[in-house]
Amino acid sequence: MRFDLDGLDVFFPYDRVYLEQHQYMRSLKQSLDAGGHCLLEMPTGTGKTVCLLSLITSYQFANPSAGKLVYCTRTVPEMNHVVEELGTVLAYRAEQLAIAEQQTADVEMEDISAENGESGLSEANSDGAVRPKKKPKRIVGKPKRGREHTLGPIATAKGAGGSGVLALCLSSRRNMCIHERVMAESDREAVDAACRSMTASWVVEQAKNRPGSMETCSYYNNFQEAGEATTMPSGVYDLEELKKWGQKRGWCPYYLTRQAINHANILVFNYQYMLDPKVAKMVSKELEAESIIVFDEAHNIDSVCIEALSVTINDRGLEQATRSLGRLSTEVKNIKNSDSQRLQEEYQNLVNGLIDQGLLDPPANDSSLASNALAPDVLNESVPGNIRRAEHFIQFMKKVVEHLKTRLRSVAGPNGGVKSETPLAFLHRMTNGTSLEAKPLRFAYSRLSSLLRTLQVSNLDDFNSLTYVADFVTLLATYSEGVAKFAIIMEPNGSSVPGASDPVIQLSCLDSSLAIAPLFKRFGSVVITSGTLSPIDLYPKLLQFEPCVSESLTMSTFRPCIRPLVITRGSDQLAVSTKFDDRNDLGVVRNYGAMLVELCSVIPDGVVAFFTSYSYMESLISEWDAIGILRDLTKAKLVFIETKDVVETTLALDNYRRACDCGRGAVFLSVARGKVSEGINFDRHYGRAVIMFGVPFQYTLSHVLRARLEYLQTHYQIREQDFLNFDALRQASQCVGRVIRSKTDYGLMIFADSRYNRHDKRSKLPKWILQFLGEEYLNLSTDMAIQHVRQFLRIMGQPIDQKALQSVLLTVEEANLMNPAVPTISEVAGEGGAMITESSG
Repeated sequence: MRFDLDGLDVFFPYDRVYLEQHQYMRSLKQSLDAGGHCLLEMPTGTGKTVCLLSLITSYQFANPSAGKLVYCTRTVPEMNHVVEELGTVLAYRAEQLAIAEQQTADVEMEDISAENGESGLSEANSDGAVRPKKKPKRIVGKPKRGREHTLGPIATAKGAGGSGVLALCLSSRRNMCIHERVMAESDREAVDAACRSMTASWVVEQAKNRPGSMETCSYYNNFQEAGEATTMPSGVYDLEELKKWGQKRGWCPYYLTRQAINHANILVFNYQYMLDPKVAKMVSKELEAESIIVFDEAHNIDSVCIEALSVTINDRGLEQATRSLGRLSTEVKNIKNSDSQRLQEEYQNLVNGLIDQGLLDPPANDSSLASNALAPDVLNESVPGNIRRAEHFIQFMKKVVEHLKTRLRSVAGPNGGVKSETPLAFLHRMTNGTSLEAKPLRFAYSRLSSLLRTLQVSNLDDFNSLTYVADFVTLLATYSEGVAKFAIIMEPNGSSVPGASDPVIQLSCLDSSLAIAPLFKRFGSVVITSGTLSPIDLYPKLLQFEPCVSESLTMSTFRPCIRPLVITRGSDQLAVSTKFDDRNDLGVVRNYGAMLVELCSVIPDGVVAFFTSYSYMESLISEWDAIGILRDLTKAKLVFIETKDVVETTLALDNYRRACDCGRGAVFLSVARGKVSEGINFDRHYGRAVIMFGVPFQYTLSHVLRARLEYLQTHYQIREQDFLNFDALRQASQCVGRVIRSKTDYGLMIFADSRYNRHDKRSKLPKWILQFLGEEYLNLSTDMAIQHVRQFLRIMGQPIDQKALQSVLLTVEEANLMNPAVPTISEVAGEGGAMITESSG
């Protein structure tokens, strides 16, 4: 449908639109018109992605001055889904524009005929006979769907979207490489290393000078030789289409896409390409200020920002850093003997400063590092003299590594223990203990990058531990002044394995606004959206920005397709909770097990259960096995369990779906904050119910968390309990939200903990869940909940009332009528002003 939204011509690729979709697009347009940032929460399964793409691409079409659309996702499957939806949106727009153009041509022909006195319906032959006049053919029919019509290069005269749109997605080499040998590597690091070993500038140059001496990538060589000819035609390219295009032309898709970013209208990639300074510098630095940035599924965006600026160092990493420095020292000696001119040129470049020597903009194919933080003086000044020479810098880093080893030994020793320091205090002890100056530390990461390029190191992964140390001291020195936005936490045992000794030093970022603040400052419109942003008023405080639009939408329904239930006690009336004091109580363990067995006995197909942690899930399963509950559970459904191994979990999910497809039914035991809770949808029969065992609070004894809570309380006046409740409830909402994916879908959301019955907990759930959570569904025992489950499934088992379904969908006419009324001719100029009215004469 094509409708008018407050003066904007919106191309929406479906026949009707939900009320909340219309409200969502209106809020989004208000934000774009105001040139500000926005926070939008929309129910899961109601078409948030298509709304974002339809509204923003329509806005770009109507406003050519608008910049790129940069759509940030979390996972590769989400990225591919967005690109497929985008292809559908642009194909529909192209078709509608073609129809409108044909209709305009028809009208013009009729007008010309009328001016010439000719009939628009008939024309005369030379013998005077009148025959009907042929009408031009009109384009009709539904928009073409499917990959072959919507994705890849669009061969029509006007290109994708009827306006020559170029839409690209960008991912890692592992997901984009088409070289046979590189693709055979097992993991991401090996793929990156193999690629760099064949595409680094010095490798390519040596291969040209001495053909056959070095293995190079033919796809990269062809791409380089094509030069200016490596333009991409208008189209919508997901990862598969980029690979096809690269193979067809013999060009490397990875480097082709990186070059084409500047010419693209729409970009789809991972959060890290915008938030992690190490990656963002290479990808997003050319984006114009008018660009529209979208963070989808952004409920955890504050955690992503903190992780991007945090570094953890352990004893094993420091030993590897020492070995890396030894290798660098040997390489420097070899080069001094064979090619001392190269080191001399680097020294001269460092005298000229980082910008002048081009370190901040190296050749795209060179292996380079990028700092988490580059202060203005680091960019504009020359590198300090005491680390300009390679051998001096290596000695400098050896002193840093030895000091960190000393600090770790003091923590792990008999008089050690957990210690917390501010960056300034830690830096003061480092400079006193090593006689190093603070200023050169700010250049450590950039100086290391320069040295690795000078030494022509292709496999950067061998130097990961050393880069972590350089990153650590760069961040430490950069953010040591002013308010302490970082904390140094030293723990004698940072290992998750019980009894294992693994002392660590953590440079933990406490302020999530540090990573995202440059985006709010640089770009006019940043959209943060998800299905679970409640309570929405906390995000502006955490991220330190002022949204011009902040809205949480409810769900329009033709039937109660969601049934939230709060179970506070078992059938024996004993309260159930995962509180630390109660979680290991045998009565609680038995009631949780009996609850799961009874629910699985009455709920058909798939059931997903989420636990608060891996350790708690493992302990419960062990107890259930001992008292026979697991045996009873397997009689009702097959049991699958999420583990920390990605391959095992993927296999378990695949078999879980097969069990649901064949009618046997299955239960999937998973963990809140795990992979399954974030990126996997359990729609239709794959998830008829989601059970949340407990409230998924963070581990409150974590020293890093304690430091962050203290920071939020001191600087942003966010109380400790408010943040913990907010964080736990958004995770719980994310878990139960997996169950519903469309209006015709249905599912149960079961909150199994007595604490959910408290108003301060459940009030933080999203509005679209609370609208279904009536008083009769609170404070239930297991047997009462089973009655509600039976009743709900009986109602949902009836055929869908198509008329009722149509009642929650808006037609084009209804959508147009929802626009605000156009002001009348009469208007008031203001208080005390004149009133202008149209004369009746």
